[in-house]
Amino acid sequence: MPTTIAIDPVTRIEGHARITITLDDQGRVEDCRLHVTQLRGFEAFCVGRPFAEMPSLTARTCGICPVSHLLASAKACDELLAVRIPPAARLLRQLLNYGQLVQSHALSFFHLASPDLLLGMDAAPEQRNLFGLAAARPEVAKDGIALRRFGQQLIERLAGKRIHPDWVVPGGVSRPLSRETAAAIRAELPAMLTAAQNNLERLQEVLPNFTAEIAHFANFPSGYLALAGEAGRLEYYDGPLRLVDQQGRELFNEPEALHYHRHLAEQSEPDSYLKSPYYRPLGPDDGLYRVGPLARLNAAASCGTPRADQALAGFKELAPGGPVTSSFHYHYARLIEIIHGLEKIELLLADDTIYDPRVRATAGANAPEGVGICEAPRGTLIHHYQIDEQGRISAVNMVIATGHNSLAIQQGLQQAARAFINGDPGDNTGSEGPAGTGEKRGQSGGATVGEIGENGNIREGLLNRIEAVLRCYDPCLSCSTHALGQMPLAVELRRPGGELIGQLTRDNDKVESKLTA
Repeated sequence: MPTTIAIDPVTRIEGHARITITLDDQGRVEDCRLHVTQLRGFEAFCVGRPFAEMPSLTARTCGICPVSHLLASAKACDELLAVRIPPAARLLRQLLNYGQLVQSHALSFFHLASPDLLLGMDAAPEQRNLFGLAAARPEVAKDGIALRRFGQQLIERLAGKRIHPDWVVPGGVSRPLSRETAAAIRAELPAMLTAAQNNLERLQEVLPNFTAEIAHFANFPSGYLALAGEAGRLEYYDGPLRLVDQQGRELFNEPEALHYHRHLAEQSEPDSYLKSPYYRPLGPDDGLYRVGPLARLNAAASCGTPRADQALAGFKELAPGGPVTSSFHYHYARLIEIIHGLEKIELLLADDTIYDPRVRATAGANAPEGVGICEAPRGTLIHHYQIDEQGRISAVNMVIATGHNSLAIQQGLQQAARAFINGDPGDNTGSEGPAGTGEKRGQSGGATVGEIGENGNIREGLLNRIEAVLRCYDPCLSCSTHALGQMPLAVELRRPGGELIGQLTRDNDKVESKLTA
């Protein structure tokens, strides 16, 4: 009889989710699924609001990456106004975005991932956390706190508060930057760059300890989606949307944000409130791609700053002649992007244009539809708005980075479960790789790594590895849950001791009630 193992809740992620692993009669993995059980639904309840409210309203989607939503939303509203924002406002928005990048990546790497990387995947759960890291490696914990504080403080210095600021507005920003504020930010940069560089070197030192994880953590061919900078440089705020395949061939390069849907489609999942985008011409089975730090570095020819470019050269040596396919290396890519973000902050503050007091263009609603795209820390973020004649929102579509990655996450969880529980060297799906690669998914190779403990129990460290696949993507589940009416709903009534006495379920509009006691 098949057996189901539930990892509930998944720990050290933003939001609420569980993973279920189904074993067949022989105890081998039959399936592994991620279930995102929370629903935010911003797409629905923003309808009817004045469009000028959208930046500050959609920033409430998440307390971790509100700046990303501010920027994508404001860019969509700029299109509704049909204005070109002042040059200083564009630079200030970029500066804010880099502050967000540094603080969010620091949270992901140091607070959520480092316990696995520096204490070990098999460390005791009561020690494998931020407090255990602080006790065992205080220098690492202090660097993480300092880098996150720097990013949050930069956001506060520019926008007035660290979480849910309202400084970014349709047409630009609400006030200019003073040179005194810039000097305070600039004074902290040398120490932050040293901290980021030191921890990149620490990660490089421990990589040989994770050969099995590198081989099986969502390690397969895919496409890579990101904004395209000039001359192939890394870009977070502007530029065309570009998808490349496993060989680096360009599948599309779309300069018009409004036309993103010509290339990307979305589907709902039966057991999750996530929407799953895919490359439209290939369909959901073969059109999966990845976004975020790994995808951006794979798609970029250079970072455009000296320290980050040096680090990028080392990153690309992980897979000479091709992209880095293992999602384990999202962690590596995140540290490179922290270094790049700090260098870009320094360059932006050295540009006199950023201090111009003209920071906002004003107009009324001049276009019925607008799309804003930026690179959030976790990947490409799209806000798409339509308005009526009174300037009220009539339709919203938000395509979130974690949604872009959802198909790759599901595939990666299955690959890891089969490797670490079954001991299979690949995921054995036999399906073709996505985005026209002509390769098989799951061809990661590697040794047999599965191990079942006494009495048929699966070791906790192996289950932690499956959770850790999800952590590679630093998922933001609050942001990404907008698929209404797709997942069954179950409400349970239990006694104080936990005994189930009643259950109400809804599946495909069919409601059933059952009393068990």
